[in-house]
Amino acid sequence: MTDAVDFELAPEENGYHSGLIISARVGMHYRYRLESGLFPDPASRFQPAGPHGPSKIVDYTKFNWSDQGWAGVKRRGQIIYELHIGTFTNEGTFLAAAEKLQYLRDLGVTLIEVMPVADFPGRFGWGYDGVNLYSPTRLYGEPDDFRRFVDCAHSLGLGVILDVVYNHFGPDGNYVAQFAPHFFSKRYHNEWGDPLNFDDEFSEPVRELFIENAAYWIEEFHLDGLRLDATQQIFDSSPEHLVAAVTRSARNAAGGRQIYVVSENEAQEARMVRPVEVGGCAVDSLWNDDFHHAAMVALTGRRDAYWGDYRGSAQEFISAAKWGFLYQGQWGSWRGLRRGGAAMDLQPEHFVTFLQNHDQIANTMWGKRVHEVTSPGRLRAMTAWLLLGPSTPMLFQGQEFASTSPFLYFADHGPELAKAIKAGRLEFRKNFPSVMAEDELFPMADPGAEETFNSCALRWDECSKHEAVLRLHRDLIALRLSQRQIVHAARGTYDGAVLSASAFLIRYLGAEQDCLLLVNLGGELNYDPISEPLLAPPDRAEWRLLWSSEDKAYQGCGIVPEVVLSECLRLPAESASFLVAERINA
Repeated sequence: MTDAVDFELAPEENGYHSGLIISARVGMHYRYRLESGLFPDPASRFQPAGPHGPSKIVDYTKFNWSDQGWAGVKRRGQIIYELHIGTFTNEGTFLAAAEKLQYLRDLGVTLIEVMPVADFPGRFGWGYDGVNLYSPTRLYGEPDDFRRFVDCAHSLGLGVILDVVYNHFGPDGNYVAQFAPHFFSKRYHNEWGDPLNFDDEFSEPVRELFIENAAYWIEEFHLDGLRLDATQQIFDSSPEHLVAAVTRSARNAAGGRQIYVVSENEAQEARMVRPVEVGGCAVDSLWNDDFHHAAMVALTGRRDAYWGDYRGSAQEFISAAKWGFLYQGQWGSWRGLRRGGAAMDLQPEHFVTFLQNHDQIANTMWGKRVHEVTSPGRLRAMTAWLLLGPSTPMLFQGQEFASTSPFLYFADHGPELAKAIKAGRLEFRKNFPSVMAEDELFPMADPGAEETFNSCALRWDECSKHEAVLRLHRDLIALRLSQRQIVHAARGTYDGAVLSASAFLIRYLGAEQDCLLLVNLGGELNYDPISEPLLAPPDRAEWRLLWSSEDKAYQGCGIVPEVVLSECLRLPAESASFLVAERINA
């Protein structure tokens, strides 16, 4: 090991410093010496010893890409799969995850959403406490290992987007304030710490760090887009909102490739997807929490916390299919204020729908998967609604084979911070009385315990053990992708109707062929006579059953439902059916 050598950087305008170090080489470690001590580079490309250690020089141009013909991904027609690199495989590495990409391709997935990889302290974590925005965490491998993951995905026809956190820094290992105290703002309140200064004095360098970061992932890792975390906590009154700026930067970095940018926004601000010319941020899609919350009420019967604003009714599912968000400015009891804004002009492809994601499993069911809190029939029917509905569906890792691995909150921090995190999560848990009632039987797992993290790793042998559930998902995805009417669904090309308090339908109107999805989340439905016009077959055509959740292959009852005959409609309890209109030969 050679002795350290100091190089002085020359001051420039606006507080910047620069210098040319001719002797610098790839693989060398370095830090910045400030009056307050030695610190890693805030824009480090790799932190081999973690956020508190020295930075390492890397050369991204040396990676040998094989995806020169890759054109990127479009907004329409995606099947998204969210995964956490650290628990997706037992090894918890980029390279191990790459070995599962063929499986995802065979499942029918088209776009992988990777939870945050920006480096964070400790041995494990979700990634939302990242502090080195440009450094893929050493816990999952070298930076080139992430590139290999993306390159392999592209070779299989899979896109990859990355979850990025631009609303806060993690509480441990964040040294940006040592370099520039103006990085944080006192004008706002942030749920997770000090809000970032995107619109006050000296905000230009702060904005630049994040705007360039968006371009960095697209350019140097060939990623196909970004998922922007909790954009309601990005406070910015600038003429160009930071979300619009990072989206523009990412698209420019992509050059001729198409990329996909999706925003999580608890406030359901529809402007996020509108064009910049009309005051929007021009992202592609928004997570639709309303869909999830209504689905969970229907599946579990629970109406705790924010689920209390939903009924899980057929009307809610039809409204979500037709208009996206259920709350578009109405009063919500959970927050005690109006939620959302007008979104009826948006298309179904502007919304991402899901039954599971990292937050909802860990925060509202304390790690339990959906199949553990509802009946098999109702889950099959709701899965059909997710995968055959008009919006963009998203699965969470292991959902497709009814994984028994929980997904809990885990974060490896020092004793004091770990204690505060655990206390905070226990306090939040009080919002869910129905879950609190189970505390004696199922106490909350310690977020800082290694066994908590280890328990979340997927058990891949369950693919064969739960083959019927995996087949259900594969068949539904294949069915979706085979139906142009669904993939290209747009306002006016489909309609829906309520059949009962817990049964509904959606009809896709095709130039060549109509198709019909019937969902019954309740008891057996007898609809006699058939007074709903959307159930009537097209002229000179009749309905043919193409798929049923009651198929024995999915561990259904095996009874073929009697659907849309000339006189009546009978649907089994907790079932879904998909029909296509076929011409009657004269």
